[in-house]
Amino acid sequence: MTRDPSTWFRESLSENLYQEAKISGVVYSGQSRYQTIEIVDTLPFGRTLVLDGKTQSSETDEFIYHEMLVHPAMITHPNPETVFIAGGGEGATLRDALSHKSVKHVVMVDIDEEVVEASRRYLPAWHAGAFDD
Repeated sequence: MTRDPSTWFRESLSENLYQEAKISGVVYSGQSRYQTIEIVDTLPFGRTLVLDGKTQSSETDEFIYHEMLVHPAMITHPNPETVFIAGGGEGATLRDALSHKSVKHVVMVDIDEEVVEASRRYLPAWHAGAFDD
């Protein structure tokens, strides 16, 4: 059986392990000053953000990563009011930080403005409007 490689996303996880996912569509593809940016719709994982050929997060499970990244630090702090986020271009870390009522101010810095803009436009479920807060 042969398959069309243009409809598959293949990612090297290690020298002995590859993962492939069938692509149902390419939502965005671009090259910034820093990296290749792709947003693809995959059948097993839904919409997926890929930077330089490496999956950053996917629709079906991004919440697991972002909740575990944000909430343990937030709930162990007695009164988190100010938050700094280094990276986080897709906005989901920002979304989860802003879900804490004590937070008054958040600064998010990402090196690649094009990732932020592509995420703002094509990944609205990830940031859930947090970029406009």
